[in-house]
Amino acid sequence: MEKSIISDNLTKDIWEKLDLKEVNPKQLSPLVLAYIGDSIYDLVIKTYIVTEGNTQVNKMNKKASSIVKAETQSRIIGFLEPMLSEEEESIYKRGRNAKSYTSAKNASISDYRRATGFEALMGYLYLDGKYNRMTELIKTGLDFYLEKGEV
Repeated sequence: MEKSIISDNLTKDIWEKLDLKEVNPKQLSPLVLAYIGDSIYDLVIKTYIVTEGNTQVNKMNKKASSIVKAETQSRIIGFLEPMLSEEEESIYKRGRNAKSYTSAKNASISDYRRATGFEALMGYLYLDGKYNRMTELIKTGLDFYLEKGEV
C-alpha cells in the first residue's frame, strides 16, 4: 500500500469516527471496486466544478454529468490506458470484463464496460490509499477531455 487508507485527515476521520475496519482492495470484486470508484470519481469531479466558482447548481450538475457519464469515462480510460502500470491495467481489465447485472441506460455496452473498469481502478486506488496516483490519473484524463472542448 502506498500509504494507509487512514493517513489523511478526511479519510482518517471517516475510518475512525465510524469505527471502520481497513479493507484489502485486492480481495474485493471488481464490481465492489467500481461501486466505490463511481462515488470517489463523482466527488472529485464535483469538487473540481465547485471550486471553479459559484454558479447555478443545475449548470454545475450538467457539467458534472457530462464528465462522469460512461461515454466520457470510456474516452478518458482509452487515453489513460498506455500510462497504466501492469497492476493498474489488470484492475481496469478485471472491472471492464466483470459480469454486471445492470445495464447501461444512456451508453453503449462497450462504453459502459470500459467505464466500469475505470471506476474499478479509481475504487482500487482509493481503497489502497494511492490518492496521488488516483488524482494524477483523474487530472490527466480531465485535462485531455477539456482540451477537446467537450465541456
